[in-house]
Amino acid sequence: MTPLAAGAVTTRRLDLLPLRVEHAEEMAAVLSDPALHTFTGGAPDTAETLRSRYRRITAGPGDPAVSWLNWVIRLRAESCLTGYVQATVTGSVAEIAWVVGTPWQGRGIATEAARALVDRLRRQPARTVIAHIHPDHRASAAVARAAGLTPTDIWHDGEIRWSRPAPL
Repeated sequence: MTPLAAGAVTTRRLDLLPLRVEHAEEMAAVLSDPALHTFTGGAPDTAETLRSRYRRITAGPGDPAVSWLNWVIRLRAESCLTGYVQATVTGSVAEIAWVVGTPWQGRGIATEAARALVDRLRRQPARTVIAHIHPDHRASAAVARAAGLTPTDIWHDGEIRWSRPAPL
């Protein structure tokens, strides 16, 4: 099986650009607010830590049955990065996540990016899309719902699995 590639995706306001190591410096600033880690734990990464992580991510998982698809979110009107979306695709299942920096939250950026991500994945072999969301993270739940995912009864590491199964 050939791994999928994260090609550029364009929406009304956004460009989802395939992740590159060179994005680390700007993304360190985008992700610098400790509040972004309220539900996931940890602390903001430095640019050097992100460069190292981005090198590993862009090298790929090493398993041809798994694809790591990672994009940074660029807000065209402001010509700046605002966050990221990502998907791990295994067979016909894609597990997705998104993060938008604090200064850009509340503007529909996460929703627009997540919808574009889900739409793109549905045109690929990924027929089922899932996300794991902390039960108290109302903003992420709203993004998931807007992207067509619904909560399930399945829990994973303290988070609820949301899913958008393949259409009948």
